[in-house]
Amino acid sequence: MFPPRIFRLAVCALVALTLSPVTASADMLEAPTGEVILTVSGEIGASNIGDTAQFDLAMLQAMPAMEITTETIWTPSTHVFTGVPLRDFLDQIGVEGSMLEAQAINDYTVEIPVSDATPQGPIIAYSMDGAPMSRRDKGPLWIIYPYSSGPEYQTELIYTRSIWQLDRLTVVE
Repeated sequence: MFPPRIFRLAVCALVALTLSPVTASADMLEAPTGEVILTVSGEIGASNIGDTAQFDLAMLQAMPAMEITTETIWTPSTHVFTGVPLRDFLDQIGVEGSMLEAQAINDYTVEIPVSDATPQGPIIAYSMDGAPMSRRDKGPLWIIYPYSSGPEYQTELIYTRSIWQLDRLTVVE
């Protein structure tokens, strides 16, 4: 049996911890249950495995989706791409930096400014014309901008940021 004074202190400490606005789970994301297809590291406020945020396809599909109907310089004709708006995705993981280093499966790397993540900006596409994208079709993830919506998205700089076979993001600065 604890002395009453120690018992009261323990109860007070437990109540203080319970009511504290800062909890470890506040910054935790659900853990992936399927194959991880995207790992985010760096200046992020939410994680699920160590200090990274890892996502399987189901986790990305559970987020709000947006469609972009556009032509690309890499595919014939117009296609409908579905994915998570980059802006919403970055909000979900609590991005604290100003630049993304995006890497593909083959280690191709490109920088994407966080400022590109506008309401009508790029998406992290996971399907094209309603079907998942295979590696052969530039999948499973591809950063797609709304190229057909205007000349500001038809520049060499935007095309270089349109990384396919995306599997890693590092938030820097």
